[in-house]
Amino acid sequence: MKNASLLKYSFKLFLLFTCLLVFSMQSFSQDKSRAEKFNFGFEKVLKNKPLFWDSMGSSAYRLSLDSTVNHGGRYSVVIEYNGDDPQFRAWSYTIPGNYPGKMITLSGYIKTENVKDGYAGLWMRIDPSIAFDNMGNRGITGTTDWTKYEVSLELNPIKTKQIVIGGLLVGKGKLWLDDLQVSIDGKDIGELEPIPARIFPAEKDTIFDRGSGIASIELTPLKTENLRVLGLVWGFLKYYHPSVAAGNYNWDYELFRILPQILAAGNPEKKDHILLEWINKLGEFSEGDKDTAYASEVKLRPDLAWITNSGLSTKLSSALEKVSKAVRTGENYYVGLAPGVGNPVFTNEKDYASMNCPDAGFRLLALYRYWNIIQYFFPYKHLIGENWNPLLAEFIPKFNNAKNELEYKLAVLELIARVRDTHSNIWSKETVLAEYRGKNFSLAQLTFTEGKAVITGFYNAKNGDHCILQQGDIITEISGRSIESILESKLKYTPASNYPTQLRDIARNLLRTNDTVINIRYIRNGIKTSVTLQAYPFEKIDFISFYQRKDSCFRMLAPDIAYFNPGNVKSAYLPELWKQIKDTKGLVIDLRCYPSDFIVFSFGQYLVPESTEFVRFSSGSITRPGLFTMGKPLAVGVHNTDFYKGKVIILVNEITQSQAEYTAMAFRVAPRAMVIGSTTAGADGNVSEFRLPGGIRTMISGIGVYYPDRRETQRVGIVPDLEVKPTIEGIIAHKDEPLLKAIEIIKAP
Repeated sequence: MKNASLLKYSFKLFLLFTCLLVFSMQSFSQDKSRAEKFNFGFEKVLKNKPLFWDSMGSSAYRLSLDSTVNHGGRYSVVIEYNGDDPQFRAWSYTIPGNYPGKMITLSGYIKTENVKDGYAGLWMRIDPSIAFDNMGNRGITGTTDWTKYEVSLELNPIKTKQIVIGGLLVGKGKLWLDDLQVSIDGKDIGELEPIPARIFPAEKDTIFDRGSGIASIELTPLKTENLRVLGLVWGFLKYYHPSVAAGNYNWDYELFRILPQILAAGNPEKKDHILLEWINKLGEFSEGDKDTAYASEVKLRPDLAWITNSGLSTKLSSALEKVSKAVRTGENYYVGLAPGVGNPVFTNEKDYASMNCPDAGFRLLALYRYWNIIQYFFPYKHLIGENWNPLLAEFIPKFNNAKNELEYKLAVLELIARVRDTHSNIWSKETVLAEYRGKNFSLAQLTFTEGKAVITGFYNAKNGDHCILQQGDIITEISGRSIESILESKLKYTPASNYPTQLRDIARNLLRTNDTVINIRYIRNGIKTSVTLQAYPFEKIDFISFYQRKDSCFRMLAPDIAYFNPGNVKSAYLPELWKQIKDTKGLVIDLRCYPSDFIVFSFGQYLVPESTEFVRFSSGSITRPGLFTMGKPLAVGVHNTDFYKGKVIILVNEITQSQAEYTAMAFRVAPRAMVIGSTTAGADGNVSEFRLPGGIRTMISGIGVYYPDRRETQRVGIVPDLEVKPTIEGIIAHKDEPLLKAIEIIKAP
């Protein structure tokens, strides 16, 4: 769930999030003596390392003990950057055992020196994917003396498998960490008795770990229809039946148990009988009223019409209706809602990463898993642009007939693209997709301007030649294919909320090849020319230097016009920046980027003189999957007579995505604000990640984001008050036309 200058920063955050999320500590013995001997003060040392502690992250950082600089006792631990590629490094400690309670708090003392281009902080994670905080929105920068910090997370003793804590440094500088303490509901963890992590029956079922036993399926119309119904029923029971929600079944493997029976069913009646017996074997449950009134405003209701309109037998339909009325606890082994936000957190979804090309059973599992997550937990299902239900039958042959890893992953990518959500894509590192797009790159950077593929910049190749193209050249053919035909073939594999964002993402991959050269035709000054470009491996091109070439977070465009770029800002800078901004005639906020820090409320207080509503959210339900209800509007700004009186011009385009769109919504309510530019990416809100067989990592927008008056933002994006797009003429002249227009508007009386 960015613009050129954000590539390196985004990669760091992606790497940091991924590593902290999936890192698994060495196992700890559960003997009582060890569980009682926490080493939160780093005083127990073995071979110059704090006992029981480990680390993760880049080797560009030095880890050490310090006996001269400490907060208490003999030692503190240190993380110090000493390389040429700043990323992150973290100390980590897995707490032996599990603990009951509602809230866990990690506190500790941190001292920093020259921390920049990132932050320092504490971090804590509750696995599997239950809760996480790394102080990313309030990290420590600069040079600071010993200060106590803390992070708190809501516990879920039923689902928790392990709790991991530590300290981390992102970017450059040095961090000292000392005297940590962990408490649960206010009680020191050393005084509490651990409880064994619960092992669910679903986790004991491992019979299909090496394969589903279904190598191939010869599809017929009857089998395809039976598989469609199976996918509907399987997903519905996963989220609606109390026994499945309780973790009593490995629901992936239950699919593989019933699949052969469904495939062998010679007629719809036999298929319905098999499914009915399957439901009955899950056991009894209490029933409630499925039409219970909800306190919140309903945005979407569950789509369960298929139960009665799919031609199922009366007995099967009745059984499914009964399950829909079951009393559910709000806990589900396979999904939860993130505390305080409400986006779905998909737990216990194995990715079966060792299966590069999963067998037919696992490929169907991937389809069923994805389709049902959209069916019950995607807040924008009504905005997909087509009926989601028929896609299940449409994609059964595509997933079933995939002969190799590439065909399988292209089928997944095509399905994801039909959701029309810019947050949704295959985000895992994919060698096979990289080869499909091309392992080698030209030095030229493309964007689509005025409907044409236009050169807008160049990367610097290490030890390579210079590209002979010029900024403003129009590419018409690549390797003998017209741009139009290339677009036609790539659009269905390019997930995005709207067409401009699809073009944004396609442009990044147009000049890629598995060859060492790319033959192109282009137009310059009305003259058509052919040229052969050199293509270089990823590691031979200095993408980072190119993407770092941008303004700092603040500069003056004129004595009375300020320019603010949130892509480089930290919240700590804002008080000083405000002193330079507050008396200017106009302020340009350039959101053609992804904000490097969350500044909606910290900067919004300077722009908005009174608390003003700017957004509201919808979130899903565990007790009634498919239901989405609207929350109350949120406001930005405080009572402030010294607010900014000048004109506020907010620049947006297709690079403005997610947090950037949210920021634009907030700043737009300033008294003299105006949004100019072009359509944004149309994907706002917190993301929810999940995995698919074959090691595929993907995500969706997890909550709905709306204006206070309930207008949509998904797919629509932030609609500018004045549309100003770059032109080919402007690109040739190296003009930033939206920025120039912003200056013109500010200077106008």
